[in-house]
Amino acid sequence: MQITLVVPELVWPEPDDRETLADLAVPGLATLLARSRMQRSPPQSLEAAVGDAFALGENAAYAACRVHGEESGPAAGSAVWLCADPIHLRLHQERLILADAATLEIDVNEAQAIVDALNRHFPDAGRFHVASSDRWYLELAAGRELGRFEVLPLSTVAGRSVVRQLPETAEARWLRRLLNEAQMVLHEHPVNRQRDDAGRATINSLWLWGAGRLPTASADLFTDVWSDLALARGCGRAAGSRVRSLPDGTSALLAQAARGGQHLVVLDGLQPCVQYEDGAAYRAALRTLEGRWFAPLQQALASGRLRRLRLQAPTAYGMLWWESDARAQWKLWRRPQTLLAIARDLAAATA
Repeated sequence: MQITLVVPELVWPEPDDRETLADLAVPGLATLLARSRMQRSPPQSLEAAVGDAFALGENAAYAACRVHGEESGPAAGSAVWLCADPIHLRLHQERLILADAATLEIDVNEAQAIVDALNRHFPDAGRFHVASSDRWYLELAAGRELGRFEVLPLSTVAGRSVVRQLPETAEARWLRRLLNEAQMVLHEHPVNRQRDDAGRATINSLWLWGAGRLPTASADLFTDVWSDLALARGCGRAAGSRVRSLPDGTSALLAQAARGGQHLVVLDGLQPCVQYEDGAAYRAALRTLEGRWFAPLQQALASGRLRRLRLQAPTAYGMLWWESDARAQWKLWRRPQTLLAIARDLAAATA
Protein backbone atom coordinates (compact mmCIF):
# COMPACT_ATOMS: atom_id res chain seq x y z
CA MET A 1 0.00 0.00 0.00
CA GLN A 2 1.16 3.50 -0.85
CA ILE A 3 -0.30 6.71 0.57
CA THR A 4 -0.06 10.28 -0.69
CA LEU A 5 -0.98 12.51 2.25
CA VAL A 6 -1.78 16.18 1.53
CA VAL A 7 -1.63 18.43 4.60
CA PRO A 8 -1.80 22.16 3.81
CA GLU A 9 -0.07 24.54 6.24
CA LEU A 10 1.71 21.74 8.06
CA VAL A 11 4.47 24.13 9.23
CA TRP A 12 3.42 27.34 10.97
CA PRO A 13 4.42 30.27 8.70
CA GLU A 14 6.03 32.43 11.41
CA PRO A 15 9.28 30.74 12.45
CA ASP A 16 9.95 33.16 15.33
CA ASP A 17 6.53 32.65 16.91
CA ARG A 18 7.71 30.80 20.00
CA GLU A 19 4.28 31.02 21.62
CA THR A 20 2.89 28.77 18.88
CA LEU A 21 5.89 26.55 18.11
CA ALA A 22 7.86 26.23 21.33
CA ASP A 23 7.27 23.02 23.30
CA LEU A 24 4.97 21.70 20.56
CA ALA A 25 5.80 18.00 20.85
CA VAL A 26 4.80 15.87 17.85
CA PRO A 27 7.33 13.02 17.99
CA GLY A 28 5.63 10.84 15.38
CA LEU A 29 5.65 13.61 12.80
CA ALA A 30 9.18 14.70 13.75
CA THR A 31 10.52 11.16 13.32
CA LEU A 32 8.65 10.70 10.07
CA LEU A 33 10.09 13.91 8.60
CA ALA A 34 13.62 13.27 9.84
CA ARG A 35 13.71 9.88 8.13
CA SER A 36 12.23 11.02 4.83
CA ARG A 37 13.70 12.53 1.69
CA MET A 38 12.60 16.15 1.43
CA GLN A 39 12.12 18.29 -1.66
CA ARG A 40 10.77 21.80 -2.08
CA SER A 41 9.17 23.57 -5.03
CA PRO A 42 7.49 27.00 -5.45
CA PRO A 43 4.40 27.72 -3.34
CA GLN A 44 1.04 26.32 -4.43
CA SER A 45 -2.47 26.44 -3.09
CA LEU A 46 -4.20 23.36 -1.71
CA GLU A 47 -6.40 23.40 -4.81
CA ALA A 48 -3.39 23.39 -7.12
CA ALA A 49 -1.83 20.55 -5.12
CA VAL A 50 -4.97 18.44 -5.52
CA GLY A 51 -5.20 19.32 -9.21
CA ASP A 52 -1.57 18.36 -9.75
CA ALA A 53 -2.12 15.07 -7.96
CA PHE A 54 -4.61 14.25 -10.71
CA ALA A 55 -2.44 15.74 -13.48
CA LEU A 56 -5.01 18.41 -14.36
CA GLY A 57 -2.43 21.00 -15.43
CA GLU A 58 -2.63 24.78 -15.20
CA ASN A 59 -5.92 26.64 -14.82
CA ALA A 60 -7.73 23.53 -13.70
CA ALA A 61 -11.52 23.88 -13.60
CA TYR A 62 -11.76 23.75 -9.82
CA ALA A 63 -15.42 24.79 -9.74
CA ALA A 64 -16.60 22.00 -12.04
CA CYS A 65 -14.46 19.48 -10.14
CA ARG A 66 -15.85 20.69 -6.82
CA VAL A 67 -19.43 20.47 -8.10
CA HIS A 68 -18.67 16.91 -9.20
CA GLY A 69 -17.61 16.09 -5.64
CA GLU A 70 -20.65 17.51 -3.86
CA GLU A 71 -22.90 15.01 -2.09
CA SER A 72 -26.03 16.76 -3.35
CA GLY A 73 -26.69 19.37 -5.98
CA PRO A 74 -26.52 19.70 -9.75
CA ALA A 75 -24.53 17.50 -12.09
CA ALA A 76 -21.46 19.17 -13.54
CA GLY A 77 -22.31 18.10 -17.09
CA SER A 78 -20.59 20.06 -19.86
CA ALA A 79 -21.36 23.57 -18.56
CA VAL A 80 -18.84 26.22 -17.58
CA TRP A 81 -18.87 26.58 -13.78
CA LEU A 82 -17.52 29.12 -11.33
CA CYS A 83 -17.30 28.92 -7.57
CA ALA A 84 -19.37 31.88 -6.34
CA ASP A 85 -18.50 31.65 -2.68
CA PRO A 86 -20.00 34.13 -0.19
CA ILE A 87 -17.55 36.54 1.43
CA HIS A 88 -17.39 39.72 3.48
CA LEU A 89 -15.08 42.53 2.39
CA ARG A 90 -14.16 45.15 4.99
CA LEU A 91 -11.96 48.21 4.75
CA HIS A 92 -9.05 48.18 7.20
CA GLN A 93 -6.32 50.82 7.05
CA GLU A 94 -7.13 51.58 3.40
CA ARG A 95 -6.99 47.89 2.47
CA LEU A 96 -9.83 45.51 1.63
CA ILE A 97 -9.67 42.46 3.90
CA LEU A 98 -11.53 39.34 2.82
CA ALA A 99 -13.35 37.11 5.30
CA ASP A 100 -14.65 33.81 3.98
CA ALA A 101 -17.79 31.96 5.05
CA ALA A 102 -15.95 30.14 7.85
CA THR A 103 -16.15 33.38 9.85
CA LEU A 104 -19.66 34.38 8.77
CA GLU A 105 -21.77 31.53 10.22
CA ILE A 106 -24.19 31.54 7.29
CA ASP A 107 -27.39 29.59 7.74
CA VAL A 108 -28.35 27.44 4.76
CA ASN A 109 -31.73 29.23 4.60
CA GLU A 110 -29.93 32.57 4.39
CA ALA A 111 -27.78 31.18 1.60
CA GLN A 112 -30.75 29.90 -0.37
CA ALA A 113 -32.67 33.17 0.01
CA ILE A 114 -29.76 35.19 -1.36
CA VAL A 115 -29.12 32.78 -4.23
CA ASP A 116 -32.80 32.85 -5.16
CA ALA A 117 -32.58 36.65 -5.36
CA LEU A 118 -29.47 36.46 -7.54
CA ASN A 119 -31.21 34.06 -9.91
CA ARG A 120 -34.19 36.42 -10.21
CA HIS A 121 -31.89 39.36 -10.89
CA PHE A 122 -29.62 37.63 -13.42
CA PRO A 123 -31.84 35.30 -15.49
CA ASP A 124 -29.60 35.51 -18.56
CA ALA A 125 -26.23 34.92 -16.87
CA GLY A 126 -26.87 31.31 -15.96
CA ARG A 127 -27.95 29.84 -12.66
CA PHE A 128 -26.60 30.18 -9.13
CA HIS A 129 -26.65 27.06 -6.94
CA VAL A 130 -26.22 26.39 -3.21
CA ALA A 131 -24.38 23.18 -2.36
CA SER A 132 -23.87 24.16 1.28
CA SER A 133 -24.06 27.35 3.30
CA ASP A 134 -20.47 28.22 2.36
CA ARG A 135 -20.12 26.71 -1.14
CA TRP A 136 -22.09 28.44 -3.89
CA TYR A 137 -21.76 28.10 -7.66
CA LEU A 138 -22.60 29.91 -10.87
CA GLU A 139 -23.43 27.66 -13.82
CA LEU A 140 -22.97 29.85 -16.88
CA ALA A 141 -25.64 29.99 -19.55
CA ALA A 142 -24.90 28.17 -22.78
CA GLY A 143 -22.67 30.25 -25.03
CA ARG A 144 -21.01 32.14 -22.19
CA GLU A 145 -17.20 31.81 -22.26
CA LEU A 146 -14.52 33.36 -20.09
CA GLY A 147 -11.28 32.55 -21.88
CA ARG A 148 -8.20 32.39 -19.67
CA PHE A 149 -9.50 33.05 -16.17
CA GLU A 150 -6.85 33.61 -13.52
CA VAL A 151 -8.31 34.17 -10.07
CA LEU A 152 -6.70 32.89 -6.89
CA PRO A 153 -8.60 30.18 -4.99
CA LEU A 154 -10.52 31.47 -1.99
CA SER A 155 -8.25 29.54 0.37
CA THR A 156 -5.26 31.69 -0.61
CA VAL A 157 -6.96 35.05 -0.01
CA ALA A 158 -9.14 34.36 3.05
CA GLY A 159 -8.06 36.57 5.92
CA ARG A 160 -5.85 38.67 3.64
CA SER A 161 -6.05 41.93 1.73
CA VAL A 162 -7.29 41.83 -1.85
CA VAL A 163 -6.72 44.28 -4.68
CA ARG A 164 -9.11 43.05 -7.35
CA GLN A 165 -11.62 40.26 -7.60
CA LEU A 166 -11.73 39.50 -11.33
CA PRO A 167 -9.26 39.57 -14.23
CA GLU A 168 -9.13 42.62 -16.49
CA THR A 169 -9.82 40.62 -19.66
CA ALA A 170 -12.34 41.41 -22.37
CA GLU A 171 -14.02 38.02 -21.91
CA ALA A 172 -14.64 38.75 -18.22
CA ARG A 173 -16.02 42.27 -18.73
CA TRP A 174 -19.63 41.13 -18.47
CA LEU A 175 -18.79 39.15 -15.34
CA ARG A 176 -17.27 42.22 -13.68
CA ARG A 177 -20.52 44.10 -14.38
CA LEU A 178 -22.48 41.18 -12.94
CA LEU A 179 -20.38 41.21 -9.77
CA ASN A 180 -20.91 44.95 -9.31
CA GLU A 181 -24.68 44.48 -9.63
CA ALA A 182 -24.58 41.41 -7.39
CA GLN A 183 -22.95 43.49 -4.65
CA MET A 184 -25.86 45.95 -4.86
CA VAL A 185 -28.35 43.07 -4.65
CA LEU A 186 -26.52 41.75 -1.59
CA HIS A 187 -26.44 45.18 0.04
CA GLU A 188 -30.22 45.55 -0.22
CA HIS A 189 -31.16 41.96 0.60
CA PRO A 190 -33.32 41.39 3.73
CA VAL A 191 -30.93 38.70 4.95
CA ASN A 192 -28.11 41.22 5.12
CA ARG A 193 -30.31 43.87 6.71
CA GLN A 194 -31.20 41.39 9.44
CA ARG A 195 -27.56 40.41 9.89
CA ASP A 196 -26.53 44.05 10.10
CA ASP A 197 -29.28 44.83 12.65
CA ALA A 198 -28.04 41.89 14.74
CA GLY A 199 -24.46 43.16 14.61
CA ARG A 200 -23.29 40.31 12.37
CA ALA A 201 -20.99 40.66 9.36
CA THR A 202 -22.94 40.86 6.11
CA ILE A 203 -22.44 38.81 2.95
CA ASN A 204 -21.46 41.75 0.78
CA SER A 205 -19.69 40.08 -2.15
CA LEU A 206 -18.88 36.83 -3.92
CA TRP A 207 -15.51 35.30 -4.73
CA LEU A 208 -15.78 34.06 -8.33
CA TRP A 209 -12.99 31.62 -9.15
CA GLY A 210 -12.10 28.22 -10.61
CA ALA A 211 -13.86 28.72 -13.96
CA GLY A 212 -14.06 25.94 -16.52
CA ARG A 213 -15.65 22.69 -17.62
CA LEU A 214 -15.24 19.34 -15.92
CA PRO A 215 -11.95 17.88 -17.19
CA THR A 216 -11.09 14.27 -17.70
CA ALA A 217 -8.66 13.50 -14.91
CA SER A 218 -5.85 11.03 -15.50
CA ALA A 219 -6.97 7.52 -14.61
CA ASP A 220 -5.03 4.93 -12.60
CA LEU A 221 -3.33 7.50 -10.36
CA PHE A 222 -5.21 6.56 -7.19
CA THR A 223 -7.30 3.52 -6.45
CA ASP A 224 -8.87 5.32 -3.46
CA VAL A 225 -9.43 8.94 -2.43
CA TRP A 226 -10.11 9.57 1.28
CA SER A 227 -11.35 13.10 1.83
CA ASP A 228 -14.28 15.26 2.90
CA LEU A 229 -13.02 18.03 0.60
CA ALA A 230 -15.48 18.35 -2.29
CA LEU A 231 -12.71 19.24 -4.75
CA ALA A 232 -10.66 16.13 -3.98
CA ARG A 233 -13.77 13.94 -4.11
CA GLY A 234 -14.76 15.39 -7.48
CA CYS A 235 -11.30 14.86 -8.95
CA GLY A 236 -11.37 11.29 -7.67
CA ARG A 237 -14.75 10.62 -9.23
CA ALA A 238 -13.64 12.09 -12.55
CA ALA A 239 -10.59 9.81 -12.49
CA GLY A 240 -12.58 6.70 -11.62
CA SER A 241 -11.09 6.35 -8.13
CA ARG A 242 -13.08 4.87 -5.27
CA VAL A 243 -14.09 7.92 -3.20
CA ARG A 244 -14.47 7.51 0.55
CA SER A 245 -15.18 9.74 3.54
CA LEU A 246 -12.18 10.67 5.64
CA PRO A 247 -11.76 8.11 8.44
CA ASP A 248 -10.89 8.97 12.04
CA GLY A 249 -7.22 8.20 11.53
CA THR A 250 -4.55 5.92 10.15
CA SER A 251 -5.76 2.84 12.03
CA ALA A 252 -9.27 3.16 10.63
CA LEU A 253 -7.94 3.72 7.11
CA LEU A 254 -5.67 0.66 7.24
CA ALA A 255 -8.53 -1.44 8.59
CA GLN A 256 -10.89 -0.36 5.78
CA ALA A 257 -8.47 -0.27 2.86
CA ALA A 258 -7.71 -3.25 0.71
CA ARG A 259 -4.10 -4.31 1.00
CA GLY A 260 -2.16 -2.63 -1.78
CA GLY A 261 -3.30 0.18 -4.01
CA GLN A 262 -2.53 3.89 -4.27
CA HIS A 263 -4.38 6.05 -1.75
CA LEU A 264 -4.81 9.84 -1.61
CA VAL A 265 -5.65 11.32 1.80
CA VAL A 266 -6.37 15.04 2.28
CA LEU A 267 -6.21 16.53 5.79
CA ASP A 268 -7.05 20.24 5.61
CA GLY A 269 -7.77 21.03 9.27
CA LEU A 270 -4.66 23.17 9.79
CA GLN A 271 -5.46 25.55 6.93
CA PRO A 272 -8.07 27.76 8.65
CA CYS A 273 -5.84 28.04 11.73
CA VAL A 274 -3.09 29.57 9.61
CA GLN A 275 -5.44 31.67 7.48
CA TYR A 276 -6.77 33.44 10.57
CA GLU A 277 -3.50 33.36 12.54
CA ASP A 278 -4.91 31.26 15.38
CA GLY A 279 -1.84 29.71 16.94
CA ALA A 280 -3.74 28.00 19.76
CA ALA A 281 -6.07 26.29 17.28
CA TYR A 282 -3.06 25.24 15.19
CA ARG A 283 -1.38 23.62 18.21
CA ALA A 284 -4.56 21.75 19.14
CA ALA A 285 -5.24 20.62 15.57
CA LEU A 286 -1.64 19.46 15.05
CA ARG A 287 -1.69 17.43 18.26
CA THR A 288 -4.89 15.75 17.09
CA LEU A 289 -3.27 14.92 13.74
CA GLU A 290 -0.22 13.59 15.57
CA GLY A 291 -2.27 11.12 17.60
CA ARG A 292 -4.64 10.02 14.87
CA TRP A 293 -2.43 10.18 11.78
CA PHE A 294 1.27 11.01 12.00
CA ALA A 295 2.44 8.71 14.81
CA PRO A 296 0.42 5.71 13.48
CA LEU A 297 1.69 6.38 9.94
CA GLN A 298 5.29 6.39 11.13
CA GLN A 299 4.70 3.11 12.96
CA ALA A 300 2.96 1.56 9.94
CA LEU A 301 5.91 2.52 7.75
CA ALA A 302 8.51 1.18 10.17
CA SER A 303 6.63 -2.12 10.53
CA GLY A 304 6.27 -2.57 6.77
CA ARG A 305 2.47 -2.50 6.86
CA LEU A 306 2.67 0.64 4.73
CA ARG A 307 5.12 0.36 1.85
CA ARG A 308 5.59 4.00 0.91
CA LEU A 309 4.38 7.40 2.11
CA ARG A 310 4.48 10.72 0.30
CA LEU A 311 3.64 13.68 2.50
CA GLN A 312 2.84 16.86 0.58
CA ALA A 313 2.42 20.20 2.36
CA PRO A 314 1.48 23.47 0.63
CA THR A 315 2.96 26.12 2.97
CA ALA A 316 4.25 29.67 3.05
CA TYR A 317 7.74 28.20 2.69
CA GLY A 318 6.82 26.56 -0.63
CA MET A 319 5.44 23.20 -1.63
CA LEU A 320 7.16 20.74 0.68
CA TRP A 321 7.47 17.03 -0.11
CA TRP A 322 8.69 14.22 2.11
CA GLU A 323 8.96 10.64 0.82
CA SER A 324 9.75 7.61 2.91
CA ASP A 325 9.55 3.83 3.11
CA ALA A 326 10.14 1.13 5.73
CA ARG A 327 13.91 1.06 5.27
CA ALA A 328 14.25 4.82 5.68
CA GLN A 329 12.29 4.77 8.94
CA TRP A 330 14.98 2.55 10.48
CA LYS A 331 17.77 5.05 9.87
CA LEU A 332 17.99 5.77 13.58
CA TRP A 333 20.91 8.17 13.21
CA ARG A 334 18.61 10.72 11.58
CA ARG A 335 17.66 12.74 14.62
CA PRO A 336 14.19 14.33 14.73
CA GLN A 337 13.94 18.12 14.92
CA THR A 338 11.35 20.24 16.65
CA LEU A 339 8.85 22.05 14.45
CA LEU A 340 10.40 25.31 15.64
CA ALA A 341 13.79 24.20 14.27
CA ILE A 342 12.21 22.96 11.03
CA ALA A 343 10.39 26.27 10.52
CA ARG A 344 13.57 28.25 11.14
CA ASP A 345 15.57 26.09 8.74
CA LEU A 346 12.93 26.50 6.05
CA ALA A 347 12.79 30.25 6.58
CA ALA A 348 16.58 30.55 6.39
CA ALA A 349 16.65 28.56 3.15
CA THR A 350 13.88 30.75 1.72
CA ALA A 351 15.60 34.05 2.48
